[in-house]
Amino acid sequence: MLHATFRLDPAFTIAPVSRRTFGSFVEHMGRCVYTGIYEPSHPTADADGFRQDVLALTRELGVSMVRYPGGNFVSGYRWEDGVGPVADRPVRRDLAWHSLETNEVGVDEFMRWAEKADVEVMYAMNLGTRGVQEALDVHEYLNHPSGTRLSDQRRSNGSDKPYAVRMFCLGNEMDGPWQTGHKTPIEYGRLAVETARALRAAEPGLELIACGSSHSSMPTFASWESQVLEIAYDEVDYISAHAYYEPIDGDLESFLASAVDMDHFVNSVVATADSVGARLKSRKKLQISFDEWNVWYQKRFEATRQTSEWPIAPRVIEDQYNVADAVVVGSLLISLLRHSDRVTAACQAQLVNVIAPIRSEPGGPAWRQTIFHPFALTSRLARGEVLRVEMRAPLHSTARFGDVPTLDAVATHDDTTGDVTVFVVNRSLTDPADLAVAVAGFGRAFRVAESWTLADDVLTATNTEQHPDRVVPRPNETAWVEDGELHASLPPVSWTAIRLTPA
Repeated sequence: MLHATFRLDPAFTIAPVSRRTFGSFVEHMGRCVYTGIYEPSHPTADADGFRQDVLALTRELGVSMVRYPGGNFVSGYRWEDGVGPVADRPVRRDLAWHSLETNEVGVDEFMRWAEKADVEVMYAMNLGTRGVQEALDVHEYLNHPSGTRLSDQRRSNGSDKPYAVRMFCLGNEMDGPWQTGHKTPIEYGRLAVETARALRAAEPGLELIACGSSHSSMPTFASWESQVLEIAYDEVDYISAHAYYEPIDGDLESFLASAVDMDHFVNSVVATADSVGARLKSRKKLQISFDEWNVWYQKRFEATRQTSEWPIAPRVIEDQYNVADAVVVGSLLISLLRHSDRVTAACQAQLVNVIAPIRSEPGGPAWRQTIFHPFALTSRLARGEVLRVEMRAPLHSTARFGDVPTLDAVATHDDTTGDVTVFVVNRSLTDPADLAVAVAGFGRAFRVAESWTLADDVLTATNTEQHPDRVVPRPNETAWVEDGELHASLPPVSWTAIRLTPA
């Protein structure tokens, strides 16, 4: 039996919980859009063709914001192809995913979906094959009230009011050689800063995101951020970060410790950005938009990728997630919350079908994958301020990350309700753990309002169309509060959320 302890105090806070931490991602890739969020022939489809079963699950998931329309897709996307009469819209090749884009869903359709889902939109601009003028054009279409050609075109297309998009990505993964329009950091930095200046002239107060490294193992990692920000620091508000994790060569212990890498990634980007800010003698602190993250079995995808045909909405990276994947997703959410002072926006990629928490079948059901549950519970329960956690827990060795804490945790405190919520992961493959959390510093008595643990004796168990609730969080009956201390027993390979409320 493992033993772990930490102490919580309302005076030791990191930052407010940012609702934007619980963002998602809809890209025109595979079946995320077509037969994902949109399927006019589906029995649940509304008048606009959107699947109401998927909409209901999106709301249940607790998504606050959605990045759109890509992803790699955006670097070859012509936004104007997706507005106006659907019958007049051209079919285009998507070079990123080697498929055909019908443009049946475009800007106006997606904005209507976002309103139904009650989510903010983070809009990604094409700085791969396009540039400053096209960025100004799509901004004019989205945000200008009326009286110009593109704003009046939007109004004639049925959207009288502007969409008031606040966050814009200045391109996507421009450091990646796979990206259509890939650029050097100097080339991209110049394009990003000129685009940012033009957008700010059009509408002050926008929140602009410069492309950071596609992942921390890129050979240009950190030097890319440094060179881009030397040029664009004063004109942008965020630098992006992307990271995907999978078990490599069956190394489950390292996979379960993936959040150690995410922590290092965030700390490295913060250090790089602050170094540039110091050299520029700026008092501004850039934020991080971790706008792509998830578990993704990339080696499996690369082994099956086909490029000989140009299909429409093919089945692409529809990973079926198991218990271990869900525990890792829960631990990555712990990492994101822990860095809430600098990571104030994040998007799990993607929402439906494509490496997604929600799966759907054409004409059939939609269901929750295992990774749905830690995201939904964290989004619902994380409120108020993120509290500092200094865990005392045993270490264990991993091949990729060396010695890592076997348990990891974060906590939040809602001063309005008095609730305290603890999120904790047990990474051990074999040993259960006893957790003791001192909460006497709040000066009040607590009781356990709810306690959920996601774990299973079969780590490869999944949720399927036939068995959609095979893996779900179960009430943790071992959690209790006594003498100012929360106690809980945590099974091996588990993720747990415990909400305390004033007694």
